[in-house]
Amino acid sequence: MSHPEHPSHAADQGHQEDPLRAILPLIPIVLPVVGGVLIFLLAFIAVAMA
Repeated sequence: MSHPEHPSHAADQGHQEDPLRAILPLIPIVLPVVGGVLIFLLAFIAVAMA
């Protein structure tokens, strides 16, 4: 029983950069900004409900 030879999909598409590795350098900047926006929105909701 021989295995049929399937061409590698990575070889057909060339070198693709991992999307996670592209995002990782931005995490230290994006996380505090999103956290600040979330805290502001939660405070705005609390003040609006009071």
